Amino acid sequence: MVVLKSAAELETMREAGRIVALTLRAVSGQAKAGVSLLELDDLARAMLAEHGAKSSFLDYLPSFAPIPYPGVLCLSVNDQIVHGIPDRRRLADGDLLSIDFGAHIDGYHGDSAVTVGIGEIDEAAQRLAGTCAEALAAGIAAARPGARLGDISFAVEQVCRGAGYGMPAGYGGHGIGTAMHEDPHVPNTGRAGRGLTLRPGLVLAIEPMVIESGSNRSRVLADGWTVSTVDGSRAAHTEHSVAITEDGPVILTTT
Repeated sequence: MVVLKSAAELETMREAGRIVALTLRAVSGQAKAGVSLLELDDLARAMLAEHGAKSSFLDYLPSFAPIPYPGVLCLSVNDQIVHGIPDRRRLADGDLLSIDFGAHIDGYHGDSAVTVGIGEIDEAAQRLAGTCAEALAAGIAAARPGARLGDISFAVEQVCRGAGYGMPAGYGGHGIGTAMHEDPHVPNTGRAGRGLTLRPGLVLAIEPMVIESGSNRSRVLADGWTVSTVDGSRAAHTEHSVAITEDGPVILTTT
């Protein structure tokens, strides 16, 4: 069921989104060679406590997962696309790191992700991360009242496919509000002019994912959570929580 949010609810979601944005900024700033993924997760936990927010990810247990999610961040390195579990792995120069974070305030969630380079990254990695960010911007621009859900999907796909990248089949964004994942599913591929009509009060987490090799195949690792490319090529992931308003799309996960 698709739930439209009131102006008051959007204000609460904006506060949750502000905390998400501040935390992503802090974690991105500390994501350096030699730092462990667990240390980044600890930083995010401290930020949640500082701002009086709760994690959207910790102990989350969807039907596909064998265990509750054990971290507050999803940290996916190089060939990992999404849902990487923080562990003792230490980052190295040249790594590509996707940071996904969700928080809730008074029961309303914000969810966002960014891909950053560790130290000096090669031009191909810069292009991969940059294209993923461009795809997110295109999807947000298409999220206007009266448009269709397929318009967002089409905009994201055009940027990613146009750059020659693959897109993991079956993965995409989602509605968000009093639950981190609400209806509707927001595919990263689709046809313009098709699907749900976008109405003011709808909030969507738009999240492109791209695979460097052009493959669309992915696999879930033995931990039951981490989604990786099949061919070992690198991936990138970006995300914002976006409200549809009478005046157009409004990004909630910013400072």
